[in-house]
Amino acid sequence: MIFLKWVIRPCLYILYVFQKFTKTGPFGNDQGVYIKTPYENIGNSIKDGLFKHHVKQFHESSCSVATIVSVVNTLLDKQGALNGPVVTQQDLLEKVKTAHWKERMSDTGYKGRRGLPLHTLYQVVKSSLAAYYIPCQLVEMVQTTGDPVRSKEIKQVLYHRLEQFEKKGNCLIISHFDQGSFIQALHIPHISPVGGFDSVSGKVTLLDVDSSQTFPYQVSFDTFYKGLSYNYNFMFRKLGYAEGGYIFIRF
Repeated sequence: MIFLKWVIRPCLYILYVFQKFTKTGPFGNDQGVYIKTPYENIGNSIKDGLFKHHVKQFHESSCSVATIVSVVNTLLDKQGALNGPVVTQQDLLEKVKTAHWKERMSDTGYKGRRGLPLHTLYQVVKSSLAAYYIPCQLVEMVQTTGDPVRSKEIKQVLYHRLEQFEKKGNCLIISHFDQGSFIQALHIPHISPVGGFDSVSGKVTLLDVDSSQTFPYQVSFDTFYKGLSYNYNFMFRKLGYAEGGYIFIRF
C-alpha cells in the first residue's frame, strides 16, 4: 500500500497531466464516447440482463465484485433461478472465499493486496459461477498482448466472440483493462463487463462499474484491444499485474 501511495500514484498523475497537456490518449481521438440515451431491451437476454443488473462498485478496488455480481444475476435471471431479491455484492463476498476475495476488498487488503489481477479474477469468476450453480460450457481466461505477431489471432478470436455476444447472446465477456486507455482517468487496472458490440462501426460498449462513470461508453475495437493489452511495466508488476485480458463465458 505504501508503494502504491508514494511510488505508483505520482507516476500515474504525471502521465495523466502529460496526456492532458499534449491531448493524447483519452484526451485525443481515442477517448470513449458516452451513451446518454436510456437503454431499450432488444431481446438478447444476456445483453438486456447486464444492463438491468448493472451496479457500481462500493469502493475504488471493488470493481471485480460489482462486475461479477452483475454477471451472476444476469445468468440466474436467464435460467429462471432468480427468485426473490437479487444477489448483492456483500452476498457474493460472504459466499465466495476464493483468493481471500473479501479480505482483498477491505481497507487494508489481504497482505497489502487489493483488487484482482487477471489470473485471480479468473479463479474468482469460476468459483462464483459454481457457488450459484450456474452451468457453463466454457469459462476461459485470455491474457492479451501488444505483440503485433502474437496478437493477430487473439484479436480475431475476440472480435468473433464480441459478435457472438451481440448477435446470439450465448456468451459474455468480462474485460480486465487499463481504464486510462478509454476515458480521462488514471492508467490503472480495472474490471467491467462488455455491454455491446456494433460490428458495422466496430465500437465496443463498456458497462463501467466505476461509481464516477454515470453512463456506459463506447470505444473502437482497436482502442478496446489496446486497453486490454496495456503494459503496466514496473508499476503494477510488483502487485501481480502485467497486461490485462478478458474472461470469456459461454453457456
